[in-house]
Amino acid sequence: MLKDFQSYCDLVSLYANYASTVDAGDWEGWVDFFTDDCEYKLQPRENFERGFPLATLSLLSKGMLRDRAYGIKETLFHDPYYQRHVVGLPLVRSVEDGLIVSEANYSVFRTKLSQESTVFNVGRYIDRVRSTPQGMKFESRLCIYDTEMIPNSIIYPI
Repeated sequence: MLKDFQSYCDLVSLYANYASTVDAGDWEGWVDFFTDDCEYKLQPRENFERGFPLATLSLLSKGMLRDRAYGIKETLFHDPYYQRHVVGLPLVRSVEDGLIVSEANYSVFRTKLSQESTVFNVGRYIDRVRSTPQGMKFESRLCIYDTEMIPNSIIYPI
């Protein structure tokens, strides 16, 4: 487990700041939450639990995250919408050699202009977090969503 309260506070802050940054649509800021050699996946629970590699979105480096951020801002055309994350407190599963393995439940609500807010995606994050000179960063973020039914497109990171 984490050896001091400040480290846990830093982890909680990482989760909260991540959600706030994504909800604000700060895509360059989103990229900065990750180490250079990182992994970001959005994967259905069934595939994850069965060990199947198929993921809805799989980005395997910070360069790929930058490409996704660029695509969101410059090349993707879609009905605009807002996201709002509600994230539970992280549960620390293990700590070894500066690597924190943690997870937290999340729900994402989506609001399209002139429409009601709806539940968009629900699941859990399974993370590997590395302490760096710039603070805690995600080395890996797996977004394991519970349902097999998702909207026809996922534009923004979860």
